[in-house]
Amino acid sequence: MMENAIYSVISPEGCASIMWRDASKKNLAAQALRITAPDLAELGCIDGTIPEPEGGAHADHEAASALLDSAWQQHLIEIKRLPIEDLIASRYKKFRDMAQFFSVEA
Repeated sequence: MMENAIYSVISPEGCASIMWRDASKKNLAAQALRITAPDLAELGCIDGTIPEPEGGAHADHEAASALLDSAWQQHLIEIKRLPIEDLIASRYKKFRDMAQFFSVEA
């Protein structure tokens, strides 16, 4: 995942509207959703964080794509070294471990 990217299935405003019936609690919802690259890495949802060029990926598409390509090539080399049984087992474990739930106080 690019270092400044976010991933969420719902916007913080939408989440706040559903959870607390108050879209103004979007900051609390964003914190609870844990949508940043560091958050998702800590949760084990992503395999790594890819650095972005100065100013962000949107400011320099060519440099961002080169960094992304380099990261993908490295991960592909690592994956190809794994026996297929180990690769399948690690992917299975990764996706099974993603469902972590905890409470957020309003």
